[in-house]
Amino acid sequence: MTPATGNSPGKDAADTGILSRAGDLFQLLRDGKARTRAELALSTGLARSTVASRIDALMLSGLVGPAGEAVSSGGRPPSRFAFNPSARVVLAVDVGATHVNVAVTDLGGKVLAEHRLQQEVADGPEAVLDRLVAEGKRLLAAADRSLDELAGIGIGLPGPVEHDTGTPVKPPIMPGWDGFDVVRYVQRSLPVPVLVDNDVNIMALGERTAHWPEHDNFFFVKVATGIGSGIISSGELQRGANGTAGDLGHVRVPRGDDVLCTCGNYGCLEAMASGPAIARQLREQGLDASSGADVRRLVSAGNLQAIQGLRQAGRDIGDVLATVVNLLNPSVIVIGGSIGDSGEHLVAGIREVVYRRSLPLATSHLRIGLSLAGNKAAILGASQMVTQHVLSPAVIEATLQATG
Repeated sequence: MTPATGNSPGKDAADTGILSRAGDLFQLLRDGKARTRAELALSTGLARSTVASRIDALMLSGLVGPAGEAVSSGGRPPSRFAFNPSARVVLAVDVGATHVNVAVTDLGGKVLAEHRLQQEVADGPEAVLDRLVAEGKRLLAAADRSLDELAGIGIGLPGPVEHDTGTPVKPPIMPGWDGFDVVRYVQRSLPVPVLVDNDVNIMALGERTAHWPEHDNFFFVKVATGIGSGIISSGELQRGANGTAGDLGHVRVPRGDDVLCTCGNYGCLEAMASGPAIARQLREQGLDASSGADVRRLVSAGNLQAIQGLRQAGRDIGDVLATVVNLLNPSVIVIGGSIGDSGEHLVAGIREVVYRRSLPLATSHLRIGLSLAGNKAAILGASQMVTQHVLSPAVIEATLQATG
């Protein structure tokens, strides 16, 4: 939202100060714990009258609501207040190579409505974005929420994204998307904040928020048609200078000297350990496998060649992750994506190499495991990306000023 450009004549400067700092007070309430005015005054060092004014402003916005009464020490029991995540909703969108998953969530990440569409990203930005906007409007109605309650839209795309502008940058499997103004196109139909990022980044954000919030150094690896990663260091998502941080898929693997990658180089991890790469290797052994789905089917059926192929893919990924562990020292590495979710065989291969090749101190408390969020990770991350923005102190303050 756009902040108000000025104050009405004669407005008390102290009132303006109260509004301008309400966003900071709100951050204390985002954990969902109910507090009284006196407890907030004690924890902030502010006067109770100042706290009361800020709480009143936040309650008018709907972001804070009553949460019962505290135990009285004599007289009327004091009221408690807490963050109200149902005050607004978010459209969270996961765009994949062949699907678009759209969900409505509240500000706490609770999914209120969701639908997965079959849609080729190669059909182009207009076709994909028109469909996600239409589906978003339908899901808002299904969740009995209005457009006025929509706080923002988060979109994950399967390619490099310049996060500051939401613009795809030379995405390899997205013809017609390079440089396309996704934000402006979507805002023509839904005039709210629109945030866009790489799909693996939002998967990392969703997985960590939902299941590993206590880990500030977190690494998420997506193994599917391609291979990529999301890096969270010191609690912050790392996108790099141009939004390409975490592109593991084109790191060279020692045993791949004669394997050509779609990028034009030889020996890339993606050419050795992605779903299509494993399928190609199985075809060379005489098996009927043309895609990652076929690999999963064969592994589920107990085919030993497929299991061995998946295990070797894990070793190849482990070769790259051993360097990552030595450089970044994460406490958790989570493996997701359609191939990553296919079972422990891949993770076993990863662990085998990482624990052998990394420094002992770097692996002393390292956990490597499968995604707990599964196919919900991207939706949860897209929702969290928007929530972090719209509930930031600056945006809360602007919202309160704009609403008087």
